[in-house]
Amino acid sequence: MTYSTTNTYTLKREILTFSNKISKQLSKPERKFSADMTYGMLAAGSCLLTDIVDQLHEHSQKVNSVERLTKHLNKGIPAESQKSYLSFVRRMVPKNPVIHIDDSDVIKPGGRSFEALGLVRDGSKSTDAKTVYQKGYHVTEACVLTNNNHPVSIFSKIHSSKEKNYTSANDVTFSAMERGAALFGKATFVMDRGYDDNKMFLKLDALKQDYVIRLKSNRKLFYHNKWVMATELRNRRKGKIRMPLYYKGKTHQAYLSHVKVQITASKKDIYLVLVYGIAEHPMMLATNKDIRSKEDVIAVAKHYFSRWKIEEYFRCKKQMFRFENFRVRKLSAINALNFYITLCMAFLAHISMKSETNALL
Repeated sequence: MTYSTTNTYTLKREILTFSNKISKQLSKPERKFSADMTYGMLAAGSCLLTDIVDQLHEHSQKVNSVERLTKHLNKGIPAESQKSYLSFVRRMVPKNPVIHIDDSDVIKPGGRSFEALGLVRDGSKSTDAKTVYQKGYHVTEACVLTNNNHPVSIFSKIHSSKEKNYTSANDVTFSAMERGAALFGKATFVMDRGYDDNKMFLKLDALKQDYVIRLKSNRKLFYHNKWVMATELRNRRKGKIRMPLYYKGKTHQAYLSHVKVQITASKKDIYLVLVYGIAEHPMMLATNKDIRSKEDVIAVAKHYFSRWKIEEYFRCKKQMFRFENFRVRKLSAINALNFYITLCMAFLAHISMKSETNALL
């Protein structure tokens, strides 16, 4: 019992130390709020304010404590905290970072009073044959892989087309790219087929970033002075480079091939990397990374297949902190709540890195 209690207090001290690093530029009440949110969510395993308050053991009435937290959330994300957080994350990341960008959703089927609540595709219920729409919000996330391959968010925004002055989902994605470029100088952005869009290629070119983007089957490429379907190039070739791959809990034997092409967006030379043996149809990856050896081809494929980590990140966020069960109604408060979940996820990655380092000593 003594050992267990000691571990509990040690962990609590770690949480408060982490929170103080993020909120050091804030006023004393704001620092207390940040610590309460971070510790409360980690202790409760929930983002519900009533659950968080239960873990704080305050002397005031529960309704008053919930109101205090709500008032702070309604102020939005403190700019100083976000800046400190991004600075903290930068120290967790290798020299050549890999950033995964993906979209998810927050479903609120019974929601009535949430600000700017729109309709989104319910990923858990939709299939290739049928798309199910529910009331909810879009979530755009950019996660960078740390030194020990943990995904940590550098950009997370909950948004809706119902918002006043809303422009487009592309603009939100561009903001995520801009933050990654500003934070690291240069990174490799990895994205799935939903981002096979000329605008995405042009934006990454303008930011002078590397990318690995999976192509759709209707993508045309410039090859040997003529436009051809990417699928035609895929079907002409065979994988010559063998790569064992552990992906989504299974061991696969992948075979890779590559060919120099040009994309319609910019007519710059890029590479089409083809991956055989994983899915029903060979995967087509577009990359502007330099390929000079089979190791370079394998590295591109590994970058793409590491994207399952951002899917795990979404799943953990929703299951561990019951993210879709929030009750705050203002969109600024929802995004602030999301920010404190991001802090909790980063703390867990930080503790994991420390544990792995200590285990090697």
